[in-house]
Amino acid sequence: MLRIDIITIFPNMFIPILNESILKRAQDKKKVVINVHDLRDYTDDKHRKVDDRPFGGGPGMVMTPQPIFDAVKKIKGRRKTKVILMCAGGKTLTQASAKKMSCWKNIILICGHYEGIDERVRQKLVDESISIGDYVLTGGEIPALVLVDTVVRLIPGVLGREESLHRESFEDGLLEYPQYTRPANFKGMKIPQILLSGNHAQIEKWRAEQALARTKRERPDLLGD
Repeated sequence: MLRIDIITIFPNMFIPILNESILKRAQDKKKVVINVHDLRDYTDDKHRKVDDRPFGGGPGMVMTPQPIFDAVKKIKGRRKTKVILMCAGGKTLTQASAKKMSCWKNIILICGHYEGIDERVRQKLVDESISIGDYVLTGGEIPALVLVDTVVRLIPGVLGREESLHRESFEDGLLEYPQYTRPANFKGMKIPQILLSGNHAQIEKWRAEQALARTKRERPDLLGD
């Protein structure tokens, strides 16, 4: 069973998402344990501050190392745990990296905030820094939720049909083929006739062609040179 611990200054952001849909079912089925920790509970500051002005000057505030070090030490205990910092400067989360993480036993996610996090945290505590894209968000909470959702659904037994995992976008380096459902004719828009043929070999061939065409059109970078 995978255990995920999330360190954040906004724990209430996680409650609505973690208690709905597949994430809730995964926890109910004991496939994953997800704990959310308020970083302010670990600060030595009497005002529960977790940030301070940056040395050298500059705008904004920087998250201080003390509460993060103490939080990780307390949460980690004697367990072997991967510590991940969610930040804009990390490696981009991919389906391949999510698969790798779904096989781990313990993950601690640190949600960055403000202008950044004291570099000593990255140097001494963090195993990997991960981003969900080349843009800047207010904090690491939403990226952490994205990572959790991406990883948890890959744990065996979480989804109802394991086959669906192998037909998704990025699984074979391509985007997913177009999907249709009833009615076959909606306001004059008809589904491709091949899907009504019953010829599964031809349908699979059509899907492969459509996946390649969509990838060329929408994400040619996935195809390389």
